[in-house]
Amino acid sequence: MNKLRNAIFYFTVTGFFTALMYWVVGQGKDLEIGRKISAPIANNTQWGQFLESLFHNLQHPLAILLAQIITIIIVARFFGWIFKKIGQPSVIGEIVAGIFLGPSLVGMYFPEFSQILFPTESLGNLQFLSQIGLILFMFVIGMELDLKVLKNRANDAVVISHASIVIPFALGMCLAYYVYHLFAPEGVEFLSFSLFLGISMSITAFPVLARIVQERGIHKTKLGSIVITCAAADDITAWCLLAAVIAIVKAGSFISSLYVIGAAVIYVIAMLFLVKPFLKRVGDLYSKSENISKPVVAIFFLTLIISSYLTEIIGIHALFGAFMTGAIMPDNHKFRNIFIEKVEDVSLILLLPLFFVFTGLRTQIGIINDPNLLKITGFIILVAVIGKFVGSALAARFVGQNWKDSLTIGALMNTRGLMELVVLNIGYDLGVLTSEIFTMMVIMALVTTLMTGPALDLINFIFKSKNIVIPEIEEAIHKFKILISFGNYEKGKSLLKVANALTKKEKEKSSLTAMHLSVSDEMHGFNIEEYEKETFEPIIEESKILNQDITTIFKATTDIETDIADVATKGDYDLLLVGLGKSIFEGTILGKVIGFTTRIINPDRLLDKITGKEGLFSNPIFDDRTSQIIAKNKTPLGILVDNELQSLDKIFVPFFNSEDAFLIDYIQKFVHNNNSKINIVDVKNQIENNFLIKNAVEGLEKNYPDNINFFDDNTINKSFLIKQDLMLVSLESWKKLVESNNLWLSNLPSVLIIKP
Repeated sequence: MNKLRNAIFYFTVTGFFTALMYWVVGQGKDLEIGRKISAPIANNTQWGQFLESLFHNLQHPLAILLAQIITIIIVARFFGWIFKKIGQPSVIGEIVAGIFLGPSLVGMYFPEFSQILFPTESLGNLQFLSQIGLILFMFVIGMELDLKVLKNRANDAVVISHASIVIPFALGMCLAYYVYHLFAPEGVEFLSFSLFLGISMSITAFPVLARIVQERGIHKTKLGSIVITCAAADDITAWCLLAAVIAIVKAGSFISSLYVIGAAVIYVIAMLFLVKPFLKRVGDLYSKSENISKPVVAIFFLTLIISSYLTEIIGIHALFGAFMTGAIMPDNHKFRNIFIEKVEDVSLILLLPLFFVFTGLRTQIGIINDPNLLKITGFIILVAVIGKFVGSALAARFVGQNWKDSLTIGALMNTRGLMELVVLNIGYDLGVLTSEIFTMMVIMALVTTLMTGPALDLINFIFKSKNIVIPEIEEAIHKFKILISFGNYEKGKSLLKVANALTKKEKEKSSLTAMHLSVSDEMHGFNIEEYEKETFEPIIEESKILNQDITTIFKATTDIETDIADVATKGDYDLLLVGLGKSIFEGTILGKVIGFTTRIINPDRLLDKITGKEGLFSNPIFDDRTSQIIAKNKTPLGILVDNELQSLDKIFVPFFNSEDAFLIDYIQKFVHNNNSKINIVDVKNQIENNFLIKNAVEGLEKNYPDNINFFDDNTINKSFLIKQDLMLVSLESWKKLVESNNLWLSNLPSVLIIKP
């Protein structure tokens, strides 16, 4: 009755007032008499008017900016993905994406398209938006710096760090002496030009370096600690030097710049001794709160904006203010994590790619077409590598590091990445760098960052060593080694229960290793140890409940699927256990279309389709990540489809074909170690028709008469299935089960799918 009354009210009110509006518009027409109302052109059709309006809307500055952002994000993510696949930092791919969209490629071969998407008058909006992204990014960089590291390990690291700045800085100024007359803009003093070349040579990309250290698994080593500390000290020193250089360039001379530097010193003192204690007080008051209120968040963001504003008007650039604000944030992991999560996604994914493309629009690789210019570019790269790589390595060797560690430190400190682009763009904006030298320096930044990975591999090859992330396990005769790879702790606990049920009575002859891999782009150097502790804490607690000893592996990576397979193979594990993931494309029509398209353009999946491993139009049995683990893994693999697994007391095992014979080994382990009750289902008389399986099953029945029961597949119904804890099945049989849409699927308990 209420629904009918509401419907009558709704249609009455909306109908009456819609009619009223129509009547008012009709009456209003009479008011137009005597006024000069512009009418549409008589011969212009309504369709023509629509097209004209549509074209006008496309040219609106906001529409252009949104089209630019859409294009930039898609292209940047694509290039970032490609470079991650070849073992390079994704930031390099995003920089290359910027160059790709600029005049060097798209602008050269598709000038009309480039002019429509990036008209000259729109670049101002792009620049300002990218600067906002940089301010947020530098705020995050400041927060990622762990200043405690500098206090605890400053001795050798500061020596190496400052040597890695002063040597390339001096070489950069020497280089400026030889190229000043060729590339310095008119009216720019040698001091300004040489200082910018010096600071450009001496910068290190702390974020890229930190992620490489994590990915290489050396962040816990003494070498990793030293190089992170070096990079942190380098970052702080380089940004202070950059602020001084900007002050000198803007002031015009060293003497007049002292006023700017003096104001900057006052600003730094105020931030350290006034603002930092205030922010710490706020952080202490709210450190135990579950959530941080909006007024508190507003205080911190307002501090960021005011700090950036002050450094901009002082004359040392807004980015220094953002960096400084991040560095003085409360020394509280919770606070820093919250602000990084709030800021990082917007700055890294949405706004920072705009900066890369804006840099790409300024980078004209086509102008470096003269042999002499190519020679100078090569010379710039050589000076950069000698100054940073060799300078850092020699300093490290001098303070007592061995040659391998010294060269590793040199290779890592030679990484320039995004930080170099920031410096170069500031120099370009100040008019200190011409297009030619700007392009040469961008190429140098790309080359020195790209060479980091291969240089580290070469160093490890020369010294015949490699980074081991697999813990050494005491060997025993016939030791059964299980590796558990989990994403979230709930799946990890279920996997641990399965592994324990396979080994609990044979602990001396077995070992369990729990592994968590995290995408390096999502990791932060300042809290990596705490993140690792929080990740494994529930797993370790569960292992204590099960009275099961475990070893842990934690690693940051760019390719989770490949690393899982590598660790399983190199560790010589007898079984790898993983949880089944879910695809984000499932559940909706649009999602399925996008998911299908994604699988087609994914090179790994496309190769599987071409080689026939996966049908072109078939529905995937597993999500993309699990499919890649299956494809890349050579170790026996168990995939757990977790349906609130609590125990493994009742397990049923269907035998679909003769290839399922290997499941007998797992049945025996469950029975022997866990005393599980096994219900064997003979599908279409496969056991009866196979001599080997029949003999093995009869042997199990003889040894464990109270644990083995047999069922015909026709007797399996809902009431049987819901009483089971787990179904044990082979990979090939599971595929057939899913493809046949068997009625079992709607009532299954947890499932352990085994690939031998």
